Amino acid sequence: MQIRSDSFERGQPIPAEFAMGAADGFGGNRNPHLAWDDVPDGTRSFVLLCIDADAPTDATLAAQPDPIPLDHVRGEFVHWVAVDVDPLLREVPAGSCSDGVEKGGKRTPPGLGAARQGCNDYTGWFVGQAGMSGSYLGYDGPYPPPNDLRLHRYFFRLFALDVATLDVPAAAFTAADALRAMQGHVLAETAVHGTYTLNPHVASG
Repeated sequence: MQIRSDSFERGQPIPAEFAMGAADGFGGNRNPHLAWDDVPDGTRSFVLLCIDADAPTDATLAAQPDPIPLDHVRGEFVHWVAVDVDPLLREVPAGSCSDGVEKGGKRTPPGLGAARQGCNDYTGWFVGQAGMSGSYLGYDGPYPPPNDLRLHRYFFRLFALDVATLDVPAAAFTAADALRAMQGHVLAETAVHGTYTLNPHVASG
């Protein structure tokens, strides 16, 4: 199974059109185009994730004047989780699941047909922030700290499963819920990644 995007080249910068954060404020926050093929026989659904693999593990550093060093311990930040994606689907058009920033999060994220889209990690990030706090469902794009010295990598991961419906909570499920539930049901996995930074001193590719 192979996945690609017409919105960015493999391993290269993601345009601000597809990011939540931009140099001058909010980005376009559109989901990028994705397409895949060579799906294994027996696929009954897909799970789609987008994960920043380079998120700071100490969120308070993002608000400090000093730069976040390269050797700071990193964790994952989930930008998208969707389950029960139609096994016949082979393409997600750009902007079909997210187009613009919705403060407080999307209540009913569009796109992906009858698939269920869970909470991304902005739900926790924006807790207590006036005007931004809420449940962030579906896709919300990159917004790395501008003081971070590390170039962030964003992985779009697609899993082909042998079940049509994943056993996750009916509401407000997370990527962790999906990853636990898909154990023993994965027929194939593929990924493509792009990069993003808001630090003008960090190389973009």
